[in-house]
Amino acid sequence: MRKTLIFGNGLGMALNQHHFYLPNALQHIWDGDVLDPAHKQLISACLPHQLGNCPQGEDDLDKLHVAISSCEYLSAIPQINDLHWLSQYGWDFPSVCRSFITQVATALYDFDNPLPEEFGTPLVEFVRATKSHVATLNYDKLLYELFIDNNLVSGFNGSLVDGITNAGFNSAHLERKWGNNFGYYLHLHGSPLFKNRNGVIRKLSRFELNPLLPEPSSHIVLTHIRHKPAVISSSEILSSYWQHLYFSLSESSEAVLFGYSGLDKHLNELLSIFSQRLQFKVVEWAGSGNYQQREVFWNGALRQSVNLTHLESILNFEQW
Repeated sequence: MRKTLIFGNGLGMALNQHHFYLPNALQHIWDGDVLDPAHKQLISACLPHQLGNCPQGEDDLDKLHVAISSCEYLSAIPQINDLHWLSQYGWDFPSVCRSFITQVATALYDFDNPLPEEFGTPLVEFVRATKSHVATLNYDKLLYELFIDNNLVSGFNGSLVDGITNAGFNSAHLERKWGNNFGYYLHLHGSPLFKNRNGVIRKLSRFELNPLLPEPSSHIVLTHIRHKPAVISSSEILSSYWQHLYFSLSESSEAVLFGYSGLDKHLNELLSIFSQRLQFKVVEWAGSGNYQQREVFWNGALRQSVNLTHLESILNFEQW
């Protein structure tokens, strides 16, 4: 039976907590040379901390998103003589922030160790046998490399299709034709591999991404929870992926939430639409909290009694 598997950042955290911990990635890029001191001051002025501090997580990016949107709005107002609403810093601010956010996502992506074989093999075999859909909320390449190396993602010949060909992304590429019955591989929160090139969304190869050259991307949902729907709706590829997530859930027998904290309300609201016809299985780290409290949380978030599994390491899970 086809299922929908949704992976959160817990997958990477189970492999290496230091590397995949978002505050560490933010601090690492903050301490680099992406931002000049003036832009650091402008960014930190948007945060609920002392001036000069680095964002500590998605919650800190609330006012930053508003500032970026405001600068973009003001930049569209024509200049009158030598007067304009924005200084040069205001003009540059959205691009600088996107470079910062893109490089943070790239830092999370740039991890060389693969998933352990005892975890990856059962997952690959299950997806290949059932053509189950796979959706990701994180920016790492753990699943991407696993699926490519095992030919699950291989154009229209693979078990999973992401809508991107050599010609770029087109939602028409996700349509099943000529008897195809592939599943979908949906990067719900984007990827640092997605770049705009001459009006087309293209995906860099995994070897083309250069962590030293932060090319901004507008297809990364690294922001405060309340702004994520706006970022998604502004991106053709992300909005298409979320539309296909709805379809994926509609034809699945079960949704498996793996290493997902449950904090993205826009996702929970979509999932709860299917609470009357779809079973939910949640697999999370035992350190996420008291089992009974987490069960109450998930039952409320998804509006049904979920099948909750707590493990000391979620990489030990095999029962897809």
